[in-house]
Amino acid sequence: MCSPSKVSRMETGQRGATLRDVRDLCKIYQVTDQAQVESLMDLVREGKRTAWWQSYELATNFAMYVGLEQAATSLHYYQSTIVPGLLQTVDYMKAMYRASMPSEFTPERVSEHIDVRLRRQEVLNRQPPLRLRAIFDEAVLHRVVGGPAVMATQLRHLVELGRGSNLALQVIPYSLGAHPAMDNTFTILEFEDVAPTLVYVEDLAGGLYHEREQEVARYRRVFEYLQNIALDPKETIQCISEIGAQYNIAPH
Repeated sequence: MCSPSKVSRMETGQRGATLRDVRDLCKIYQVTDQAQVESLMDLVREGKRTAWWQSYELATNFAMYVGLEQAATSLHYYQSTIVPGLLQTVDYMKAMYRASMPSEFTPERVSEHIDVRLRRQEVLNRQPPLRLRAIFDEAVLHRVVGGPAVMATQLRHLVELGRGSNLALQVIPYSLGAHPAMDNTFTILEFEDVAPTLVYVEDLAGGLYHEREQEVARYRRVFEYLQNIALDPKETIQCISEIGAQYNIAPH
């Protein structure tokens, strides 16, 4: 009592499954464990709730990323030019948007995006908190976004975050020269046993997702290599503190 097109739309995520769909599919696939059936039913109920980010007018691709970020249990960031979004201060965010194309961000749009970014950052304080390892090039610390005062505050914020138990920061110093990810920016999102690992690669068009095993494995290898060549978290905190001190004495 179901058309092939309906099944196809369910399989490709174009429509959600109803409680009745899940019940019938459990019978077809002979799922007899009642606890497992109830767990699947709960997922359907949760899927019908409106997520907080759906109340904002976000681009579809970005809204998808925010949803995945909220569901992830751990993230592995690599950034070559700017402080990762989950680690930015409000003044740093404002400076970033001021530097964007004027036609893309009205003051109201900027305010909305800052609200979204602050809400996103709550994953670092939830229970259990998101596990985050961020590796970034030393250039991130030297690019003066918003002026010396903004950078001094931003770097102090990184130092405070880096001392937390669920967050590890690593800097790749200039002295190491070239490395495999110099012209890339990517995030590896892990969901434990709930869903397969994904890689999100950001660009001007909005971003691209990689989910094939060989693609994910390649990004993992690159990230592990970067992790091995970068300063360790303790050395990174020292490096950030020293560069931050230079902003404190610079003319504002």
